[in-house]
Amino acid sequence: MIYFIVTFAFMLLVIVIMAVGVIFGRNAIKGSCGGAGTDCVCTDKCDKRKKLDAEAEAAL
Repeated sequence: MIYFIVTFAFMLLVIVIMAVGVIFGRNAIKGSCGGAGTDCVCTDKCDKRKKLDAEAEAAL
C-alpha cells in the first residue's frame, strides 16, 4: 500500500507542476518546424513539412 501512496503522491506532484506551467502561460512545446500553426523557419524542411506544403499548393 505504501508504494501506491508514494506513486500517487509523485504523480500528483508532477501534475501540479505542469498545471503551474500552464497557469503562468509559458510557451507551448515546439517541434523542429516551430510547432503547430506557425510558418516553418527551418533551413532544411522535414518530410512532413514538405508533404504539407505540397498539399497546400495542390489545394490552390
